[in-house]
Amino acid sequence: MRMAQPSFLPALPESDIVQAAQLIQQAYSSPSVQVSPNTQRRLQQELFDIQKRYEAWGLVIPFLHHEDVNVQFFGAHTVQVKIARDWESFPPENAPFLRELLLELTSHSILSGKNRVILRKLFVAITSLALKIAPGVPSRWPDWIVSTVEHLSCRGAQTEYLLDFLSIVAEEVDSADLLGSSKMQMKQSLLDASPLVVRAVTATISQPLSQIRIRELDPALKCLQAWMSVIRGDEITPLVPLLISLLSPCTPDAEIDPEIFTPTSDTLQEIMTRSPLSSGAGTATLTEPLLVWLDMWGTRILHSSSSSGSLAEVSHSVCKLITALGDHSNTYFASNITSQKPIHGSTQTRSQLIQSFLQLLLSYTGLAGYYGTDEEESEMTLGFWYLFQESLWSVEFDGYVWGEEVSRTSDVEERNRMAMVQAIYAELVKVLRRKVAWPPQTALASWTKDQIDKFQVYRRDVGDTLINAYYILRNDMLGYYLSDIQERILQRQQHDGWEEIEAALHCILAIQEAVPLEDNHLLRQLFGPDVLGRLPTVGQDRVRRTTLSLVGTYASWFTTQSNTTIPTSTPSLLMNAISYVVAAFSEQPLCLPAANALRDLCDANRAALAPHIGAFAELHASLTGIPDTEKSKVLQSIASVIQALPPEEEIPPIVAIVSPVVEKLRQALESSSQLPEEARSMVIIQLQTLAGVAKGLTRTSDPLLVLEDSIDDQAEAERVERARGDHRMIKVREDLFNAIRTTIEIWSTDASVSDALGDLVRSVTSLPSDTTLLSLPAGPVLSLICIACQRHLTAVWLSLAKTLVCQLVPPPPLIASTMKPAPDAEAITVLSNVLPVILQTSLSMLGQPGALESNPDVVQMFFGYLDSVAKDFTNVFYNLPPGALDALMQCAIRSLSLQERYSLVATCTFLEQLVRRTTSSDDLGDTSTMLIHQYGQPIVRAVLHGFAGVAPRSTTPNLVELLSIIVSKYPLEARGWMDEILFADDFVGSRVGAEAKRAFIKAVVGSRQPKRMREAAQQFVLVARGLEGTSFGYASVTM
Repeated sequence: MRMAQPSFLPALPESDIVQAAQLIQQAYSSPSVQVSPNTQRRLQQELFDIQKRYEAWGLVIPFLHHEDVNVQFFGAHTVQVKIARDWESFPPENAPFLRELLLELTSHSILSGKNRVILRKLFVAITSLALKIAPGVPSRWPDWIVSTVEHLSCRGAQTEYLLDFLSIVAEEVDSADLLGSSKMQMKQSLLDASPLVVRAVTATISQPLSQIRIRELDPALKCLQAWMSVIRGDEITPLVPLLISLLSPCTPDAEIDPEIFTPTSDTLQEIMTRSPLSSGAGTATLTEPLLVWLDMWGTRILHSSSSSGSLAEVSHSVCKLITALGDHSNTYFASNITSQKPIHGSTQTRSQLIQSFLQLLLSYTGLAGYYGTDEEESEMTLGFWYLFQESLWSVEFDGYVWGEEVSRTSDVEERNRMAMVQAIYAELVKVLRRKVAWPPQTALASWTKDQIDKFQVYRRDVGDTLINAYYILRNDMLGYYLSDIQERILQRQQHDGWEEIEAALHCILAIQEAVPLEDNHLLRQLFGPDVLGRLPTVGQDRVRRTTLSLVGTYASWFTTQSNTTIPTSTPSLLMNAISYVVAAFSEQPLCLPAANALRDLCDANRAALAPHIGAFAELHASLTGIPDTEKSKVLQSIASVIQALPPEEEIPPIVAIVSPVVEKLRQALESSSQLPEEARSMVIIQLQTLAGVAKGLTRTSDPLLVLEDSIDDQAEAERVERARGDHRMIKVREDLFNAIRTTIEIWSTDASVSDALGDLVRSVTSLPSDTTLLSLPAGPVLSLICIACQRHLTAVWLSLAKTLVCQLVPPPPLIASTMKPAPDAEAITVLSNVLPVILQTSLSMLGQPGALESNPDVVQMFFGYLDSVAKDFTNVFYNLPPGALDALMQCAIRSLSLQERYSLVATCTFLEQLVRRTTSSDDLGDTSTMLIHQYGQPIVRAVLHGFAGVAPRSTTPNLVELLSIIVSKYPLEARGWMDEILFADDFVGSRVGAEAKRAFIKAVVGSRQPKRMREAAQQFVLVARGLEGTSFGYASVTM
C-alpha cells in the first residue's frame, strides 16, 4: 500500500507519474530489449530534465512504492539529488517534515526488503539532508546519527542495515564540501557517534566464531573500516584482539574460512594504515600479537595454499597482511631484530618472532613460479625492503647508528645485528635473482603478451629493491652475483640455456646507479675476459641484449680505468667492451641496444677512445649492414670520439661521416616527386643521422656549465674558429645549410619530417660557448624557419624560432654587470626581417573564426616566440609595418579569454614582458607610453573579465602578474579603468556586489605589494564564481 502524499510535497497527477515511470523502464530496460544509443541518451536527458524540476519531489513516494526495481531506485536517487543539488529551492520551514518523511520511507524500505542498492541511496539521502540542516546554532537536527539509528532500530531494522547506514555516514561526511564551523560541527557529530559504532561492531565480532553470520560480519567490518579515521585509538585498541582471534579457525584442525578471514585481514590492514594506530603505533597491541599469530599460522597457510583453492585466497590475504604489517612496523623490526626480550603470549623473543616474520616475507617474495603467470603475491612484498633499509639507517640502538663504523670491539650486539641484517639481505638478493630469471624459451612461447609485459615490469620493480639491498651489502652483493655468473659459466653444458646467467647480469645492471663511480676489482672481473669474454657473441638474443645494456649503463665506470693514450697489443677493458658491442651489429635484432651502448660508451670515454680513431674509421666503413634507423646512433658515437681530437684533426673524419649523409639526403630530396614515400622515409633517417652527429660533436649538454674564462678555454675557442674556417668545413656547412633549405621547401608540411628537421636544427645550432665545427649560425637558419612558417605554420616551427632568437642574444658577461649586453646589428636586422613575416603568417591563421580555440599549441608557441623577442629585441616591435603591432595586440587581447590554460599563460607572459620592457626602455622615448595608453584599458578589461569567470581559474596568478605590472607603472590610469570596467553594464555576470568591487579596486591600486594584490584577486575570483566558503575554492587557492 502506497504511503499518502504529504501536503508539503507537490502532488502530481497519476498520469504524469505513470508516464515518468515508463520513461525509466524504457531507459533501463532489460538486456533482451534493444535500445539504440541515441534513444538511450534522449531518454536519460528527459529523465534528467524531469529531475531538475521542483515537481520532481512529488515522484519520490510513488516511485519508491512502484513494483519495478529501476523505478524504485530512481525514486531514491531523486530525493538524494534534490537534497544535494536543489536544496536552495526547497522551503526551509519544510525541512523537519522532510526529515521525518525520509526516515519513514527508509525504515519502510528496509522492512519491505527493498534492494540493498536502493537502501544505500536512501542512506546517502539521509546523510545529505543532515549535511544541510545539522550544522548551525541551534542545530536543526542534533545528534542526527544516533537519533537516526534509534529510529530505524525501533522500526525493526536489523543490525546489518544499521551498520550499512553508519558506513555511508562516515564516507559522505568525510567527502562533504564543508568549511569552518560547519565542518567542525559535522566532525564532532561523528566523534559523538563513535561509541555507538564501536558497540555495534563489538557486538558482532565478539561472538563465538561458530555463531558469527557472514551477512552481519561483513557490514560490521566495512563499517569499522569506514570509521577508522574517526574512532579514537583507545576505542580501537580493544577491537584488535577480537579481530586477530577471527583470523584463526574454530579448531586447530579446521580449515580457515576465507569469507571471515579476508574481510578481517582487510580491517587489520586499515587499522595499520588509517587509524590512530598507524605509522608504527601500538606495537604491544597490534604488532606483537600479529607476529605471534603469523609465527603460528603464516607458514602453515603458505605451504597449504598450493593444495587448496580456498586457502589460496587466504594466502593472498596473508601476503597483504604481512605487507601492511611490514609498512607499519618496519622501525620496530629494525630496533628489535636482535632483542632478547620476550613477547607476551609467546615463548619466543622479539628477535625470534621478527626473524620468523622476515622469513615468511622472504617466502612470499620468493614464491615458486613466475610472477604474473603462476603467482601474483611476490611483487607486493618488494616495497618493504626499501622501508626496512631506511629504518635500519635511521634508528638508533643505545647510541649506535646503523651504517657507522663500530669503534668498540666489545660492542658485540651491534656486530651481531649487522651480521643478521646482512644475512637477511643476502638471502633476499639470492631469492630475487631466481625470481627475475626468464623461463626457458619453450615455456615462454606459451605466454601471452600481457604476461610478458607484466613480468618485465616486475623485473624493473625488483631492480629498485636490489638498490636498497646494495646499500646494505655493497661489494658483497656484487661479489655474489659475479661468483654466481662465473660458477654457472664454468659448469655450463652446451645444451644449457643462459636464463640464470642473464638474471644475474640483470641484477648487476639494476644497481648501477648505487655503485660508486670508482675503480672496483669486481667490475674489472665482470668486464674482463673471464666473464664478458665468455658470454655469447652469436645467437641468444636475450642474454646478449642484457649484456649490451649492462655495458652501456656502466659506460661512465670505464672512465675510472687508466686507459693508455697509445694503443697496445693488450686491449683495455674499455676496448674489450667496445669490441663486444660492435660484434652485435652483425645481428639486426641487437642493433638498437648495441647502438645505444656504443653511444653511451663513446660519449663517456671520448678522450680515452680518441687514440683509437682509426678503429672507428673502420667501423664507419663497415656500417653497410646496419639498419639506417640505428646508424645515426653509431655515427653519433663516432662523432663523440672525434670531438675529443684537436679541432684541426677533427676535420677529415667529420667530412668523412657527414658528407655521405648530406649526399644521401640530397638524393632523397631529388627523388621526392618520383617516389614520395620512399623519399620521405629516407629524408627522415638522414635528418636523424645528421642530428646524431651534431649531438656527438657537442662537448657538453649544458652550455651554462662552460665558461670560457680561462686561457686554455680561449685558446681552444680560437682553434675551433680556425678549424671552422677551413675550406673543407665551410663546404660541409654550406652543403648542410642548402640541404636544410631544400628540405623545408619540399617537406615542411609533413609532421614527421618537421619533427626530424626540428631536432637537427636544435642540434646543429648553439650558443657561442658551445660552437662546434658543424654548427650553423642562428640568423640564417632563423630565416629558413621563417620560410617554413610561411609554407605551413606549426608549433614546431614557432618553437624553433623561439630557440634561435635566444641564440641571437650575446652571452652575459662572466663578471656581474649592471649593463646588459646589447644585441648586435646583424641580429637586429635578422629579427626586423623575420618578425613581420611570422606575425603576418600567424595572425592570418589565428584570425580565422575559431582558430585561436582550435590551435592551442600554435597559440602557445606563437606567444612564446614573441616573448623571447620582447625580452631582448623590444624595439623591433615598434619598427613593424603600419598596423602590424595593432593586429598583434588585438590578437593577444582576444587570447586572454581562451579556455586552454597554456595558451592563456603564454599570452599573459608575453604581454607582461612587452609592457615591462617597453616602459623601462630609454630608447623608445614617447613611444613607451603609447602601448599602455592605446591598449592598457582593453588588457585590463580582459583581465578583470577573466577573474570573473571568462578565463580558467588556474590562470589567475598569471592574470594577476599582468595586472600588477600595469598598475605599478600606471596606477592612476589603472584605477580609472578598473572603476569604469567593473561598474559597466556589460561587465560579465558575477556575484560580486558594488561594495566588494570597490574594496577590490582599493586593494589592488592602493597596495603596491604583489602578495596583497594576489590575495585580493583570489578573493575576488572566489566571490565572482560563487566559490567563497567552499572547501573546493579554498583548497584551490591554497595549493
